Amino acid sequence: MNTYDIVIIGAGPAGLAAAIAAKEAGVDDVLVIERDSVPGGILNQCIHNGFGLHTFREELTGPEYAARFLSRAGELGVAIRLSTMVLSLSNERVLTVTSRERGVEQLRARAVILAMGCRERPRGALNIPGYRPAGIYSAGTAQRLVNLEGFLPGREVVILGSGDIGLIMARRMTLEGAHVRCVAELLPYSGGLKRNIVQCLHDYGIPLLLSHTVVDIHGRERLEGVTLAEVGADRKPVPGSEKYIPCDTLLLSVGLLPENELSEGAEVMLDRVTGGPAVNESLETNVPGIFACGNVLHVHDLVDYVSEEAARAGKAAARFVRGGTPKSTRVVKLTGRDGVRYTVPQTVRPAAMGESVVVRFRVANPYYGKYLSCYVDGKRISHRKKPIMAPGEMESFTLTREALGESAQEVVFCVEEE
Repeated sequence: MNTYDIVIIGAGPAGLAAAIAAKEAGVDDVLVIERDSVPGGILNQCIHNGFGLHTFREELTGPEYAARFLSRAGELGVAIRLSTMVLSLSNERVLTVTSRERGVEQLRARAVILAMGCRERPRGALNIPGYRPAGIYSAGTAQRLVNLEGFLPGREVVILGSGDIGLIMARRMTLEGAHVRCVAELLPYSGGLKRNIVQCLHDYGIPLLLSHTVVDIHGRERLEGVTLAEVGADRKPVPGSEKYIPCDTLLLSVGLLPENELSEGAEVMLDRVTGGPAVNESLETNVPGIFACGNVLHVHDLVDYVSEEAARAGKAAARFVRGGTPKSTRVVKLTGRDGVRYTVPQTVRPAAMGESVVVRFRVANPYYGKYLSCYVDGKRISHRKKPIMAPGEMESFTLTREALGESAQEVVFCVEEE
């Protein structure tokens, strides 16, 4: 059984950034395993711009952003094994992998970094009645078909869900000559970035129907149309509000789910809100030596934050391999309440966190002119007024070790009126 210092599962933006950080931290024996035939992950099909504004201070497309990291990984000699699937991961950091060239083999790692990304929620999770005609795609699948394979799924399009991928595909399908009839959103607000709503819908005159959903799918062999209906506060269709829209394509952009089957096999504890692992300040899970970063940890809004977070995981894994992680008996719990859905990390160890740690989270609803507050053991240490907070955009807070003092046990983030 071959042994490596660090094995990283996934060669997307998170995996590449983690590998680079681990190498730069002095660990030479780093292996990245990728199931696809090319590295770069989802960035390869994201040919629109808007990437890299935080990381490189310039606007790049997805492939350009990935190329920057691939170039640096090449300079450092990062080993990337492509077309290789990880079948299982044990809590003792033993990986069972398979590939056409090598068959099935087992690898042992001193540290593992989970960077598998996320997948789209399928139609089956929506309970929409109707047959299963051709013409229904997840937005990410349609993006791959259009951008990488040169295939236009249809001409008359309805998009369900206003996540960022759905918004971007509304623009992309329009630019390719399709007619996007509308984007329907179950919630009374969009789940995407504000800039995507403006640049992808408003600039192209595409209607955004909030508090609407698809209640019926028409067509047996090929999609012929959908029935939209308005939904009430209980998110159930309002009788009499149904409207038939003829179309040959329905794109689903109804949420992303972290890919954590391998995590569960390794007995990694998952957060019930994020769907990803619960981690500490080093992005280490409850299983020693197994770290997580990127969209497998929690779904991000910007890839720049994925890279930043993954670099933290890479450095932390390098410290673990070298035995440099400080021992700590005090663990401080981080929670979100009253409008804050979750926090990442979920715990911090003051002795291991350095001078500060960045805490990321999302709010539950849109808030305008409200205050974002932080409490340490019931004492408010921060109270910032925010013009707007929205579920589609992550918030962050820099928590210092000084603020935790010598005895803090709990940190709470919440939204307050004043």
